[in-house]
Amino acid sequence: MKRVSVFCGSSTGASQIYMEEAELLGTQLARNDLTLVYGGARVGIMGAVANATLKAGGEVIGVIPKMLMGRENAHTGLTELIVVNSMHERKAKMEQLSDGFITLPGGPGTMEEFFEVYTWAQLGEHQKPIGMLNSNNYYNKLLTFFDHMIEEQFLKPEYQSMIIVEKDPQQLLEKFRNYEPPQLPTWISREET
Repeated sequence: MKRVSVFCGSSTGASQIYMEEAELLGTQLARNDLTLVYGGARVGIMGAVANATLKAGGEVIGVIPKMLMGRENAHTGLTELIVVNSMHERKAKMEQLSDGFITLPGGPGTMEEFFEVYTWAQLGEHQKPIGMLNSNNYYNKLLTFFDHMIEEQFLKPEYQSMIIVEKDPQQLLEKFRNYEPPQLPTWISREET
C-alpha cells in the first residue's frame, strides 16, 4: 500500500476533535510512508489532514474540479495538485490513484464519495480497504443504520464487514496493511437461495 484517499469535509465541524483527529491521521499517514490523496482544498478538515501530512514530511496529492478551485480554496502547497473537469472525474481519479480509502467526518459530499467506493467494492470493481475514522462517534448512527439495512435484507452482513471502523488512526492503518478482501461473489452474481 502506497497511497490512501481520504474523504472528509471542507468545514471544521462543531467540535475541535474533528480537526485534531484529522491532523493525527495526516501525521500517521506520513509516518507510515503513505501518500495522502484527497480533494485538494486548504480549508476545513480537508486542509487539516493535508497540512499535517506535509508537516510530518509526507506527500500529498490533491484532486480538485475546476469549478471548486475558488470555492474550496485550492491548496497551493501540495506535492501535486491535479485539476479535473468534474466531480465524477475527481472521484474516478482518486480511486485510480489510491490503494485504500478512509472517510473522516463530513457532509453529503463526503458520504457520496464513501458510498460510491463502498458500492464499487460490493460490485467487485476493486478489492481495496475502506475505512471510517469514527471521530467523536460521528458515524455511530450510520453504523446503526447499516444494522437496520441488514435486518430489512437490503445489505448482507458480509458486505457490512468490508468497512473497517476505528477511532484510532494508527489502528486503522494497521488494519489496512493487513486487509484481506472477502472472497465472496458480488451481490449481482450471487444466486438467491
